[in-house]
Amino acid sequence: MKYDGEMLARLVAQAEAQPAGADMLMIRALVEEASELGAGRALERLGLADRGAEADVRELRELLGGWRDAKKAARGAVVAWVVRIVTALMLLGMAVKLGLLGLAHE
Repeated sequence: MKYDGEMLARLVAQAEAQPAGADMLMIRALVEEASELGAGRALERLGLADRGAEADVRELRELLGGWRDAKKAARGAVVAWVVRIVTALMLLGMAVKLGLLGLAHE
């Protein structure tokens, strides 16, 4: 999508030709055209001005969502294993303390 700013140049010329400044409609048209021109330039600089950009962004969002899900699952698995290990160590310590394993000599 190549946006050359021709419409903006025509609007500026019309605004300058008006006697006592531009009316509100002309100002809104100037702002709209200028913002579209700026957005087009920004998209071109980011490499998102071609037809495949929408699909690329959608795919990147899906990948990012998958990455976030994987991180969340991995974090949950690590927490679950830590809880299991702590629980096993506490049970082992209680068994030793109570003499259930025959390891404690009194």
